[in-house]
Amino acid sequence: MKVRSYIFLFLALCLLTGCSRVPPGELENAARTGTLPSIDPDYTDIVLPVNIAPVNFTILRPGTDHVVRIHGKEGQAITIRSVSGVVRIPENKWKNLLKTNQDDTLIMDIWIKRNDVWKRCAPIKNIISPDAVDPWLTYRLINPAYNLWGEMGLYQRHVESFRETPILINRAVDGSCMNCHHPSLDKPGNALFHIRAGKASGTFIMADNKPVKVNTATDFNRAGAYASWHPLGDRIAFSVNTLAIFFHVIGECRDVIDHKSDLIVYNIPRNEVTTCPGISSPDRLETFPCWSGDGRSLYFASSPPIEKYFVDTDGRQDLTYDQILYDLNRIPYNPDTGSWGETETLLSGEEAGFSAVQPRVSPDGQWLLFTACDYGSFPIYLKSSDLMMLNLGTGALDSLDQVNSDETESHHAWSSNSRWFVFSSKRRNGLLARPYFCHIDANGNISKPFVLPQKDPQFYDQFLKTYNVPEFARVPEQVSPQKIREIMNDNSRRKNAALDPGVGAPVPEKQTDKPYTTAPG
Repeated sequence: MKVRSYIFLFLALCLLTGCSRVPPGELENAARTGTLPSIDPDYTDIVLPVNIAPVNFTILRPGTDHVVRIHGKEGQAITIRSVSGVVRIPENKWKNLLKTNQDDTLIMDIWIKRNDVWKRCAPIKNIISPDAVDPWLTYRLINPAYNLWGEMGLYQRHVESFRETPILINRAVDGSCMNCHHPSLDKPGNALFHIRAGKASGTFIMADNKPVKVNTATDFNRAGAYASWHPLGDRIAFSVNTLAIFFHVIGECRDVIDHKSDLIVYNIPRNEVTTCPGISSPDRLETFPCWSGDGRSLYFASSPPIEKYFVDTDGRQDLTYDQILYDLNRIPYNPDTGSWGETETLLSGEEAGFSAVQPRVSPDGQWLLFTACDYGSFPIYLKSSDLMMLNLGTGALDSLDQVNSDETESHHAWSSNSRWFVFSSKRRNGLLARPYFCHIDANGNISKPFVLPQKDPQFYDQFLKTYNVPEFARVPEQVSPQKIREIMNDNSRRKNAALDPGVGAPVPEKQTDKPYTTAPG
């Protein structure tokens, strides 16, 4: 019995110290520095969802030895010893600790040994929110250089673990350019994406467990681009854009403008495209549609036509592209009859002094998150791009200083419970976009952003692709990559959308999609 007792005591000490040879008293008596340790990624003073994967990190300015103890008021503490300063947290223990301490504080104590002396840093304190985040995140991985766009893929990540799987890689469809994946939060399993060129061109739509390839182009419109699922799951709002990429000599060399853009609505059961003057006026550029949570309003960005921005300079017609400012608009919609109301301007770009694009409404209808940039409708290339938020109840505008950085912020999406949003940010190096999460409570208080955790805490220093258009999903993609490839490569399966007879005359010019019209983010 005495031998068994010694074994149990040894195991307990191993659990406490990670089987290190560090005497516990040496740690408890260590001098306190009074300063927070520097860790990367920065997981300090944040709000964590109760179901997030372990926030593995590296201790910066490391010593010759390190001990990390993660604990809360309840449950079993996690103790990790790392000579290198790289900290990987056991997944099962992490999940149990979050579950038993939700709506409370999670503490990370870190000891660092330098010159044979242990010192204890000030504790890192994070809040564990009982608000779960949607368990899946989808995104496009693409090279950051415009001329290396040819290798890309759509992926999904289980945010409760480190499992990432491909939805479709473009080498399966002859290297064609693919628009990003758009899952529906209201109808889990519904999803879509668009392939721009080649024999696989068309829009993949998964609705009511039926995968189909659709050509949404009609005599009125080109194929749909930026998309938003209606809450009913039976129709999708698309923008139809004629984009052009051009270049600058200094600074960020790439730039993109919209020559033409309108909005359409594709009715899935009827296989029909419709629109109205309020969202496809010849006198406006309309883009970035977003349905409200109740499906009775469509939000979008809108600007005067490109012709307004041409000026006469010494007999030349020069485009003042950096003067293009978009407004935030809203138009009422009756999903029962398909009828539209009068367009309302919620925020004037000219009055605000910036271009307001990419509107995304929280599912509860309380908040309108959007991107503000110096000009235009392609903020991913503009360092000036920041997130801003409009309170739809009071009209108050929040500049979100606690969210933004000196680099580009854009491409944001809400979770289904309206308590989290994800966005892409280039704050780490100014070049590669990474997905960041923020918590928002019922009063609009927003937590400090944190980057999507990775199994290897040094992953973001080594991975050279950019995360483009992250979107939350409640379930993973329901169709295998092999099945998607089969559907998209078979043009005999492609359905050609019909045009609503009530829509006016067709556009006079027909243009084909070209791969270069999609610029990398």
